[in-house]
Amino acid sequence: MQFEELGLSPDLLRTVEEEGYEVPTPVQERAIPLVLQRRDVLAAAQTGTGKTAAFTLPILDILRPHANTSFSPARHPVRALVLTPTRELAMQVSESVKTYGRKVPLRAAVVYGGVPLDPQIKELAAGVEILVATPGRLLDLVGQRAANLAQVEILVLDEADRMLDMGFMPDIRRILDLLLSRKQTLLFSATFSDDIKRLAGSILNNPVTIEVSRHGTAAENVRQLVYPVDRDRKEELLRHLILKGDWHQVLVFTRTKLTASRLASWLDRNGVAATAIHSDRAQSDRTKALEGFKNGEIRVLVATDVAARGLDIEDLPHVVNFELPWNPEDYVHRVGRTGRAGATGDAVSLVCLDEADLLRGVQRLLQIAIPWEVADGFTPRRTEAQPLRTPRGSSGSAGGGRSRSCAGGRRG
Repeated sequence: MQFEELGLSPDLLRTVEEEGYEVPTPVQERAIPLVLQRRDVLAAAQTGTGKTAAFTLPILDILRPHANTSFSPARHPVRALVLTPTRELAMQVSESVKTYGRKVPLRAAVVYGGVPLDPQIKELAAGVEILVATPGRLLDLVGQRAANLAQVEILVLDEADRMLDMGFMPDIRRILDLLLSRKQTLLFSATFSDDIKRLAGSILNNPVTIEVSRHGTAAENVRQLVYPVDRDRKEELLRHLILKGDWHQVLVFTRTKLTASRLASWLDRNGVAATAIHSDRAQSDRTKALEGFKNGEIRVLVATDVAARGLDIEDLPHVVNFELPWNPEDYVHRVGRTGRAGATGDAVSLVCLDEADLLRGVQRLLQIAIPWEVADGFTPRRTEAQPLRTPRGSSGSAGGGRSRSCAGGRRG
């Protein structure tokens, strides 16, 4: 199927063509016609499959009749509201709205915490039709009477699973109570958890469900590999892999902000340009770090799951799990940062003995055994570890490594 067959207006089709896109992704192919029909949609798709354009393009088309060049703020009420869990994702969605909507005279704005309120208040006072926001900052602006949501027709919950994980449900409920004119709700999520299904059942009206990939899968074009290593040698192994492989753009995940900061500092002191990105850093510092990473000034970006959600880095070749996540589904989100838009990528996990249960959880979710190998000079000291069982039909090793897993049968 081509974009021309989805029902989008000629102006938007020209913009899509100018951006170099010819064939819609599966989620775009299925979602765009439904959104244009004003149906409620519950969509699950892996990270990097084009979810943002799947709702941005049809919303721009739906709101075209309201576009005008009037200077009066009253002619530009908020008609579409996109809620996101993080500042980075909010900025990414806002950029997509501006990119795809450059031929449509609709005003758009993005608001998020961590920056002063006054500039956002001033921008909203001029009037905007499409507002992208994080829940907490939006409620702050509503409390200041700077944001009026009474004419919102379309609500989008983007990365809804992450919003639930971060405890935004009370804020979302408060915002829903303010949407007096809501006609359409779109809920996009990387996964269909039970909590997501309950949320959808309470806020969507006869929704169409879209699931373009099996629950709990990693993209097929992402090469996954586990390196067993002692915990106190993870930093050395990471540096070794980066230098030996001549990796120049590496996104590294840790579980905590403290570990992210310490790891970035260690790498920087040991000859690998690195910086950390997490919620304790000022927004200006986070933006500067991300730009430095994208343009090659910074070789390694160390991030927590919350900070990295929504990062859109084109052609990112390497993702490293310095620590496996507590939630196996977060592994899918992490490795989805690479191998986007049809490109290939590598997802490497540095796994020590006390992460054996976490690795098992990931493999159970993926229903595969992730290949593994021991790096030269980094054989773990704990040799009594029992191999993890390999699911039937799965391969056991890669790169010449022996077909057994890296960690033992008990934790710690």
